[in-house]
Amino acid sequence: MIIGIPKEIKNNENRVALTPAGVAEFKKQGHIVYVQASAGENSGFSDKAYAEAGAELLPTIEDVYSIAEMIIKVKEPIASEYPFIKKDQLLFTYFHFASSETLTHTMIECGAVCLAYETVEKADRSLPLLVPMSEVAGRMSIQEGAKYLEKPLKGKGILLGGVPGVPPSKVLVLGGGIVGTQAAKMAAGLGAQVTIMDVSLARLRYLSDVMPANVTTIISNHYNIREAIATADLVIGAVLIPGAKAPHLITRDMLKLMSPGTVVVDVAVDQGGCIETCTPTTHENPTFIIDDIVHYCVANMPGAVPYTSTLALTNATLPYALQLANKGWQKACAENEELKKGLNIANGKILYKGVAEAWNLPFHEELVLETAVS
Repeated sequence: MIIGIPKEIKNNENRVALTPAGVAEFKKQGHIVYVQASAGENSGFSDKAYAEAGAELLPTIEDVYSIAEMIIKVKEPIASEYPFIKKDQLLFTYFHFASSETLTHTMIECGAVCLAYETVEKADRSLPLLVPMSEVAGRMSIQEGAKYLEKPLKGKGILLGGVPGVPPSKVLVLGGGIVGTQAAKMAAGLGAQVTIMDVSLARLRYLSDVMPANVTTIISNHYNIREAIATADLVIGAVLIPGAKAPHLITRDMLKLMSPGTVVVDVAVDQGGCIETCTPTTHENPTFIIDDIVHYCVANMPGAVPYTSTLALTNATLPYALQLANKGWQKACAENEELKKGLNIANGKILYKGVAEAWNLPFHEELVLETAVS
């Protein structure tokens, strides 16, 4: 198969979808890999390293799209890429269709095969291609939140862990999954007083067992959230419903319950956000203020630490990408239920229920079965 690795062009997205080591693996199994010049530069991988691994370098993103049968990316295509995508071309990347109606309609109309990292799912319901970036984003949410609590950045002027004789800050984490767990661990490690909320008692029991003494677990409901945000200094939105829009746990009217300078970090913003007032921002302009509340809503947080993020992501994606290249997407998805769940759009049809529901479009469950055995 002919594999294409374009350079990411989303604002301040510095990751790359394949390392030179990954190129070598594809080459070893008989595939051709084209990499756009300088695609890996910001992640610490030179064109020379790709060439030595066996990749052929192409000067433009259009060249990569025009020759490749499978495009491997990090983030969803943006508008300037749409014209390059071909019918039946396989795109393997994060899509987050439930947060972009335009992207959804464009991929339906162009006839591409869209296999989304974020909905590849194991039998135990874990999301192997979302986990590594969730780990990075969860840890970064505390790092960024602590920074924006500083007064020059319009925060309360509070040090996250306090000092002897001065109480630490209060951190509220909404969601006890991968992002929430990593956020709570980081905040607790810095000495903050942490509350983590989730709807699952079983998950809260587990977190209560493994977290340090400065982490409190509370069941998530509207009443408890309203109570907690009134005293929180930093709120982390870490709620995920795979492939679907995140629910709004904090609404616009609830901002008035918070004290001025409170910081909210919505890690779920690329799935619509679990804080109603959050809209996607970039690393270039990461924050905005509504009702004196600082909102940090960067949709590609791991892009700020591209070396760590690229290695973590490609460690997870490469085995799946090799299956797709070796067998073709139809056979690979027929034989691997995990990959099959990653199919969001193919042949102009929506194959993932959460995406169809997000935009009130037809869901073609039967097409998954037809495609899988064809």
